[in-house]
Amino acid sequence: MSQKKAYTAEFKEAAVKLAVESEQSVNQTARELEVNVNTLHTWIAKYHRQQSTKGDGKVDEQHLYDELKQLRRENARLKEERELLKKAAGLLRQRISLRYAFIDANQGKFSTALMCRVFEVSRSGYYEWRSRPPSPRKQQDKALKAKIRKHHEEGRATYGTRRIQKKLTGDDEAVSRHRIARLMKEEGLACKTRRKFKATTNSKHDKPVAPNLLARHFSAEKPDQAYVGDITYIPTREGWLYLAVFIDLCSRAVVGWSMGSRMPASLVSDALSMAIWKRRPAAGLLVHSDRGSQYASDSFQRLLKQHDFQCSMSRKGNCWDNAPSESFFHTLKTELIYHEDFTTREEAKQAIFEYIEVFYNRVRLHSSNDYMSPLDYESELRAVA
Repeated sequence: MSQKKAYTAEFKEAAVKLAVESEQSVNQTARELEVNVNTLHTWIAKYHRQQSTKGDGKVDEQHLYDELKQLRRENARLKEERELLKKAAGLLRQRISLRYAFIDANQGKFSTALMCRVFEVSRSGYYEWRSRPPSPRKQQDKALKAKIRKHHEEGRATYGTRRIQKKLTGDDEAVSRHRIARLMKEEGLACKTRRKFKATTNSKHDKPVAPNLLARHFSAEKPDQAYVGDITYIPTREGWLYLAVFIDLCSRAVVGWSMGSRMPASLVSDALSMAIWKRRPAAGLLVHSDRGSQYASDSFQRLLKQHDFQCSMSRKGNCWDNAPSESFFHTLKTELIYHEDFTTREEAKQAIFEYIEVFYNRVRLHSSNDYMSPLDYESELRAVA
């Protein structure tokens, strides 16, 4: 039968101070000292009882104050440990190098001692790992992460691996989409996701409708040969804001737009008038839309005839006949609208204006343009013409 371990008073006092005053938990201290954890708790309780009373048996107020401070420190440490586990509990099942990397990345957020204890690694092991020079692959990953973050921010968090890859190719970096995905995940970068939305135009009217001349030929060899148009709504705390656009099928540039609190025929006429003013399209331009009353209105039809444009309309109840417009509104709402809470219509107008004219037309990469922005794509077409 093994003998019960005997400890000197000096050892007990030192053990208690280590448990009480260090950042370590009582359990960790007991393991390091090879002392039964219940035994250590008993010593600590006895220590507190001895310190809380003095010769006459009265409570020592200073000691109670010190003990309260210690309890608060312990509570803060437990809270920090809980936050750390909430953030990275899965790392306990990962290889040690990943745990070291997390510890290194979170210096200043959590104490090194706490992270090493929670992730079951030694501080000496972590410091030895940190002192090693990074491998060439790690150095390259670090440089790539900086470029990926830059392009992700320039793309307003809308770029996934495909568009990021195109931007990196422009930087003379040949990187696989799998590697980009891994680096984006490590950096906590993700592109915004899409939602469904519904159309707003009303085709229940007695106006004449045009045939579907476009017939889903959603491309054009040159700019200003074919436009598609549609209307959508934007929620604000002040009420709905309606947006009408016309899109060039060659470059996918938004060539004309108009916004208002209602959607009369003038909304679409103003959008097309902007395109005419900006682009000066020649006679014969094909202008496609759905069968909404705004597009069938006398005023809009007069505008088309005035400039000798062809009118084309989708078949009844077939939104896919106007897919490029639908796609643009998906993009607008995914990348801007769903992430905002507009107080007024004017606030929404300004944000949409900036999105279309500054970002979408001039910066955002478009897959149908070989991942160039609409206006860059048009410039390239003009250069080779």
